[in-house]
Amino acid sequence: MALPAKRHLLPALIGLLTAGFLAVLWPSFQNAGGTGVAVGEEAPEFQLMSDAGQTIQLKDFKGKFIVVNFWATWCPPCVEEMPSLNRFHQRFASRGVVVLGVSVDDNPNAYQQFLKRAGVQFLTVRDPERKVSRQYGTFKYPETYFIDRQGKVIQKIIGMADWNDQQMIDYMEQLLRG
Repeated sequence: MALPAKRHLLPALIGLLTAGFLAVLWPSFQNAGGTGVAVGEEAPEFQLMSDAGQTIQLKDFKGKFIVVNFWATWCPPCVEEMPSLNRFHQRFASRGVVVLGVSVDDNPNAYQQFLKRAGVQFLTVRDPERKVSRQYGTFKYPETYFIDRQGKVIQKIIGMADWNDQQMIDYMEQLLRG
């Protein structure tokens, strides 16, 4: 009778070791090699070059609300959310809200063609080495960070958002009212 009990012990032991291993490593997988930033923390400074050759830095937007959206042309949810993000930009740009798209596309031609085809009107930059996305801890696209006027991350959205949803609009209105 002792033999059948030993046969079940090995799979259980392997299962426990695997669960422990994953529990230890899971935070590393989530940040995909970056340290990341949490809600309530200072947004990491960065410097990227626009297609027009302009240096874009987070500190350039101090005093404004910033919506930093990490995306890519090869990401179907990113492509799907782009029209509503564009309308969100149109709705709030005149009120001091900056929408900044950070593309992780390797291919500059695919990136440029997409921007034209989609009629993207907000500021976009490329981060093909994914330095900035790793700095923020982005591991899934799209991923968006709301940054307040003082430079703190106040909201993080992982995955696609409907930027024309009334709750999203109300949230931004509330932030603007202070």
